[in-house]
Formats: sequence, C-alpha cells, structure tokens
Amino acid sequence: MMREKLSELCYNDIFDANFTLYAGNPVIKNFGGSFVAADPSLLTPDASPTGQWHLFCHTFTGVYRLDSADGVTFSKPRKICGRAMRPNINLIDGRYYLFYERTRTLPGNALTLLGGKWKSEIYLTQSCDLEHWTRSEPVITQSRPFEKDKYGQMISNPFLLRVGDIFKLYYSCGQTFIKDCGFTEPKYISYATSTRVGEGYVSRTEPIIKPDPQSEYFNLCSGCLKVYKLSDCYISLQNGIFQRDGKSHSAILLLRSDDGDNFEFGKVLLSNQMQGSSNWMAQYVYASHLTFYKGELRLYFNARNTSNPLTGREGIGFCSAEVDV
Repeated sequence: MMREKLSELCYNDIFDANFTLYAGNPVIKNFGGSFVAADPSLLTPDASPTGQWHLFCHTFTGVYRLDSADGVTFSKPRKICGRAMRPNINLIDGRYYLFYERTRTLPGNALTLLGGKWKSEIYLTQSCDLEHWTRSEPVITQSRPFEKDKYGQMISNPFLLRVGDIFKLYYSCGQTFIKDCGFTEPKYISYATSTRVGEGYVSRTEPIIKPDPQSEYFNLCSGCLKVYKLSDCYISLQNGIFQRDGKSHSAILLLRSDDGDNFEFGKVLLSNQMQGSSNWMAQYVYASHLTFYKGELRLYFNARNTSNPLTGREGIGFCSAEVDV
C-alpha cells in the first residue's frame, strides 16, 4: 500500500532520511520593512481549497499567507491578522484553524527593548476557505506559575496534534534573556488538552521540557516543539537555544517518544553546519514545519544570520528528502 500521509511513515523513515538544502534558499526573505520572516506553517496541496501550497509566517506587523504552485516560488504576502506571530495552521474536519501567539501592539512590543515586560497569549481564528476569517478568540491564557516571570508573560509557539478525540496544543512559555541577541527566547515547553479543537483547553501543571545546563543543544532555553504522530511512535522537532564558544546558537533536533509526553534525543536534523548552508543561516536555525507530499519530505524552517540586533535578518527556506513509499 502506498504511503501518502506523514502518519503512515515510521521513525526510521525520518531518522534515515537524507535531507538536502534547497540551493535557492531562502525562498522567503524578510519583507515589508520587517527584519524577519519567520515561523513557517504550511498546508500541502492535498489540504488546500485551491490545490496550492499555502505558507503562513510572521513579521513584526502580523501573520501573513503566501501561496505557491510548487512550494518554492511564493506569491505576494497577504496579511491575515495583526498583533500576531508564530502561526500554526490546521485542517480539521473540513475547517481551517489558525492558532497564533497574540502580542500587544507594535509600540507595546517595542517597549520590551527598553526594559518593559512582554505579554502574549495563544489565540485562534477559523476559516472555511482561507479567505474569510472569524474574530480571533483566546484559547490559552496564563494559568500556571511557570508561564510568567520577571520578563513578563510569554505563551507562544502553538502546535496542534490530534490524537483520536483529544486535541493536544503544545506551546512554549516563560522566557530566558539571550545576552548576545538582546531579547528573550522561550524557556519551557508544555501543552494543553481539550476534547474540542477551538476551546476548553486545560494546561499541564508542569512543563514537559525544561532547559538543561548539561545539554549540548538546549542549555539556554527550550525553544519550541513540533510534534507528529507516526505509525510506530511520536516524533518532535525542537529548536533548542544553546551556548557555544561564547555565542548563542540554535539547531533543529529530532526527538522520539512513545507517548507524546516524554521525548528522547534522536539526532541533530538541521544545523548551520549542514552541507550547503550559507550566510543566511550562519548562527541560528529556528522553528520548523515538516511536510510530506508525493513521496517527498520537506522541512521548512527559518534561520538567522547573526545575533546582532541591528544587522540580524531572518528568512525562510527548506530542505528535502525522498522517501520510499
């Protein structure tokens, strides 16, 4: 039987995959006056109302959608909502659910660079056609002590996983100040569960991943987690933030789990040391989204050239690997 969905693959398919960076990266550069185009989340053509690829990402001014016939050359960005970042798009029973981190206004966010506190929560907007969207509503707000600290309140990086009749919404929370960047990154990873996709989420009382001073790849903070159910286990892609040689870095790690709660390190899936990498991903490889379409795995991700807050730029690219279906 031909395997057509990511959930039909097994752990070894991912672990043994020979990912190659696309030579034309980044496929999306920063745009609209923003220093960043970041946190890609995609719909493959089989999940699209138009038979196209749809990529959602954020800049300083909000969440945008870009369309493509091949997942390589994308259309002009179309803004979905402001006060928004780190989107996660899902097709559930014929309806599209876009989770995202809702922030304060742009001037309010800018105050964090002057010592003000951050505040964000996870919101949801819905659509039947990707054109018309409902009024955004909160789905995860601060309810646990570890979600709030001296830097403010960050609840971010939503990623939805459906397991039978249960919806698990993974998210990052808490903050760690990264000195060479001059801003904070997510400290912990947790999740909330509900029996309804759009409401009723209850968060865990403790995070599932914490920064580990002994870890080579997330000794500063945990970053974000994208979790997928395969035929024989769960996998996750984590972009931990770590210190090395006096600088902060990020790489994408492949983790394995039997229950979706407890993860073990598999290998580094993508880093700035990968063959074919270039200056646009010189210091950080950040949030990612794994797709599987017509026998090809694609790992879309955003990367940053330098920690310097004035010259740092973030764009989006991908690497790919063929799978025997």
